Amino acid sequence: MIPVEDAQQIVLAHTLVLPAVRVAFTEALDRVLAQTVYATENIPPFPASAVDGYAVVAADIEAVRWLVGEQMAGYVADFQVRPGTVARITTGAPLPSGADAVVMVEFTEERDGAVTIRRAVKAGDNVRPPGQDIARGEVVLPAGTLLSPAELGLLATVGQTEVQVYPAPRVAVMSTGNELVESGYLPGPGQIRDANRYSLMAAVRQAGALPIDLGIVRDRPGELEAQVRAGLEQADVLLTSGGVSMGELDLVKPLLERLGTVHFGRVNTKPGKPLTFATVGQKLAFALPGFPVSALVTFEIFVRPALLKLQGHTRLMRPVREVVLAHDVRHDPERTEFQRAIVVRQDNDYVASTTGFQGSGRLLSMVGANALLRLPSGQGNFAAGQRVQALIIGEVE
Repeated sequence: MIPVEDAQQIVLAHTLVLPAVRVAFTEALDRVLAQTVYATENIPPFPASAVDGYAVVAADIEAVRWLVGEQMAGYVADFQVRPGTVARITTGAPLPSGADAVVMVEFTEERDGAVTIRRAVKAGDNVRPPGQDIARGEVVLPAGTLLSPAELGLLATVGQTEVQVYPAPRVAVMSTGNELVESGYLPGPGQIRDANRYSLMAAVRQAGALPIDLGIVRDRPGELEAQVRAGLEQADVLLTSGGVSMGELDLVKPLLERLGTVHFGRVNTKPGKPLTFATVGQKLAFALPGFPVSALVTFEIFVRPALLKLQGHTRLMRPVREVVLAHDVRHDPERTEFQRAIVVRQDNDYVASTTGFQGSGRLLSMVGANALLRLPSGQGNFAAGQRVQALIIGEVE
């Protein structure tokens, strides 16, 4: 068995960022930018009014001036503002010729074409100069930016209709085992419904990747090899659950050894000790344990960071917080354990309570959990009030 940290490093060392693709910016939400975007023009491209009011000559001292026209957004009016005159103007409209400031409408009074100015202004007041928001040649978005709604709006602003981004990895997901039936079936003697495939495909989607459903594969060497090969052909990552322990029908690891290179097959962790990681060319293959909790926890610790790296992310790991245990916690010092927990804010601290019985087959222990308590090997039980590290996997209230 190898330590958790060593296994994580091995996985990431063999994970290469996927080649960038060019897409319409409207299709780039939640993708990582693979290019630096520069502004090719000033924004705003012309002196523009920042308020509704009147465009004036700032040096003009006349209290009452005559209205010469109206300047709205979207065009340039054909008149000039001179001393003794003003032009009505709206927010965002270009400053008309001759004007160098804008008086807010609240400080004026208009009657029969005569406008009384009640507040003096300086040149440039209430005017957005060219390039105030974005200057030509400025870096708008650096490579590595995660594109959210604000970034997409910014791309639209600078006219960048297509961008280079890192694509969503394709992840082929399958469950192995003669005992498994689909969720809509009534299990027969010795059978159980398959939960892993559905929870893992959902976790894949949450990580920004695209799941490919390979279904349930029986513990038959020929059938298993055919599906594994199909998954590796279709996807960037193969994700299996079950068939990785030490039994006669645990066929996944020997198959991966024949098809590629197995980098490790057991990790000093609980849950999830029988975890296999292999590469077939540049494709990644994770053979996760069959117990539902073991599959989801090992996905969190080992698979999710790899999926993020494939997409060009640089923050790969969940945030870690120091938390206070609300109660005693039993722990086997032989292995690093990740116990499911609920973390809440109390005063200026974070307090953690486990989700009850931590059995690897009890999927209920994952329901509602927003953290995984990291209990290191080499240390036994923990007492209430002790501080431990927690990986935050959900929102903390």
